[in-house]
Amino acid sequence: MDRRLRDVAGSPRLELGRSGEDAALRLYAAAGYRVVARNWRCALGEIDLVLERGALLVFCEVKTRRGDRLGGPYESVTAAKQRKLRQLGEAFLARWPSGIRDVRFDVASISVGRGGRRSVHVFEAAF
Repeated sequence: MDRRLRDVAGSPRLELGRSGEDAALRLYAAAGYRVVARNWRCALGEIDLVLERGALLVFCEVKTRRGDRLGGPYESVTAAKQRKLRQLGEAFLARWPSGIRDVRFDVASISVGRGGRRSVHVFEAAF
């Protein structure tokens, strides 16, 4: 099946991704971060979460999977994906009005087990 056909509003795949983003946001909020943008898009692609705390701006790629048979969700953030996320970060910063900031790229890895139990791990400064 064409992936684009599955990624329609209300699809299980999108709901899983959204629930992973929600879980990551709760963890960041508990640590004192504020959401700047969620699912920020430009011609290059999308950044899942942009957060700030003090002078720090964090770009976070969220990966969510059911089970672990394909490995940890974080393992799908390849070198090519990292390069793209850096380009997206640069595009965001070119439009961000607050000037120079400290910047960090994180990966939030969310595994959903039986019964919907979530395991959330954030890899700070992942690349």
